[in-house]
Amino acid sequence: MRPLKALILNASLKSSEEESNTEALAKKVCQIYDNENIVAEVVRLADYAISYGMSPDMGDGDEWPQVFEKVKEADILIIGTPLWLGEKSSIATLAIERLYGSSGETNDKGQAIYYNKVGGVVVTGNEDGAKHAAASILYGLSHIGFVIPPNVDTYWVGEAGPGPSYIAAGQTFHKKAC
Repeated sequence: MRPLKALILNASLKSSEEESNTEALAKKVCQIYDNENIVAEVVRLADYAISYGMSPDMGDGDEWPQVFEKVKEADILIIGTPLWLGEKSSIATLAIERLYGSSGETNDKGQAIYYNKVGGVVVTGNEDGAKHAAASILYGLSHIGFVIPPNVDTYWVGEAGPGPSYIAAGQTFHKKAC
């Protein structure tokens, strides 16, 4: 039996060249998965040229199909997002739209493409809105066919306004291949 695979789509607005609080919390999730023998990978969506639209492939340099191949291989899909003005990031919205654009596809058994895949969410930020962002993402995933079990969201929210972020507040993770 193959190990379960988890994919975390980090919807930070920052590329991998910059430190990301969402990435740091996602890495903590990877540690937990590693302890459960689940293979986890984090993909920073800002590193890809993802076109707007509702088709599986928007052509002309659209790199979403590369990301979507990883989604199809995963048993668990988590969308990680920072909070901006109490909302999920624009990249998180883009990811959900692109996932929706493929929701009519089927797998090799003729089942809906997201059949038996579990969805979840990771949220970080310095303001309120974590539950709202999580609810929005989880509703979107459930609407297109992901299984949403109880307690599949985690978030870290500091004080509203300027203040320490997840990393600055002393939250750490042990570096691991994820």
